[in-house]
Amino acid sequence: MAEAFLEKQQSVDIRVCDIWGKPFDGLAPFLGNKQGKMKVLMVHGVGNHWPGYSTQFVEKLAEELDLPVMSAQYKNISLTSRLDSSKNLGNLRINRLLSKDKSRELMFYELTWSAITAKQKEVLAYDNSGEYAFRRAEVNDLMKKFSNDTSPDPIIYLGESREDILVSFGQSLCWMTKSNWADLPDDVKQACSFNDDTTATNMRIDQYAFISHSLGSRIIIDGMQRIASFLDKRDADFAEALKNKEIPIYMMSNQLPMLQLGRKLPDVSNQKAAYCQPNGEKYNQRMLSKTPIIAFSDPNDLLSYAIPHGFVEKYLDSRLCVDVTNININVATIFDAFGLGKLANPIDAHVGYDTDNRVIALIAKGIGNQNTAKIVNDRCRWVETVD
Repeated sequence: MAEAFLEKQQSVDIRVCDIWGKPFDGLAPFLGNKQGKMKVLMVHGVGNHWPGYSTQFVEKLAEELDLPVMSAQYKNISLTSRLDSSKNLGNLRINRLLSKDKSRELMFYELTWSAITAKQKEVLAYDNSGEYAFRRAEVNDLMKKFSNDTSPDPIIYLGESREDILVSFGQSLCWMTKSNWADLPDDVKQACSFNDDTTATNMRIDQYAFISHSLGSRIIIDGMQRIASFLDKRDADFAEALKNKEIPIYMMSNQLPMLQLGRKLPDVSNQKAAYCQPNGEKYNQRMLSKTPIIAFSDPNDLLSYAIPHGFVEKYLDSRLCVDVTNININVATIFDAFGLGKLANPIDAHVGYDTDNRVIALIAKGIGNQNTAKIVNDRCRWVETVD
């Protein structure tokens, strides 16, 4: 009877999908870029990850974008530092997706940085052993192991490992801009340099987007600020090319408000008009032309937060020229717990974004345009905002 009751609830999907923000195009319009390529970098969040963690997401994204042709082999680069080649800064895996007639192309870059924090998290490994685990109730044990895997990462990120994680992101962006498919190395441990003519040239002609999960969102924001801080001094051509780019960030399980706690305010804030308007007095000092943030948050995800009004102006660097679209979406199924109230699994609510068809469709084709997916038009409520 219990199974039948739950199955009946699952048969009619009434999960929420509410969107507040400006129209956005998604990835689809840029796949036919005749001059350059459409390149996407995915950055994972808390918890141990291994290369290939994005496989299901990539396959669903390829299906939504009608890209049925895939490279026979991935390319893998073991990331390291230009200043210390002995460091293990994670793995960058690259995949190439194509339309049947090869006229549309997407290069997908998957960054796995959790090797940087794995050693420090071994301090808690004993708590997952049989010596302690069997003493817990089964559900509590599952939750405790999830906590042991995910909770340390934001703490570690605030310590000495933060710089290595940001270098890992910077190296990923460098490889992303430096090479096209045929020029990318494979199965090597190698550092990349922005001080190369191809990086500036590709930045001008290629299109870019970031996809992140939880802590990955903070890594991208901090990583872009770090790169911009030294580029003006080292590579003016690349910095100038970056200033003219619009690079969206699709944030799944957005945690920016929580991860702002205890941090200093950015060096430049509350000055968006000065940096981002063409007639602004500091327009030439911007980092990017525009950074649209599309923030996905499930209200039943205990680790996810919407971006509130005023947060961008106060807590994000004005030179990024950020615009926010908040998407309140149930990625976990909500059940009626036999009259005791509504219930959704908080773990499913945290990890379910990258397999949700509505999330995939929004990233692929956006909203408020002629290509918007049917599932989004049918299942999501959109409130358009204007300046």
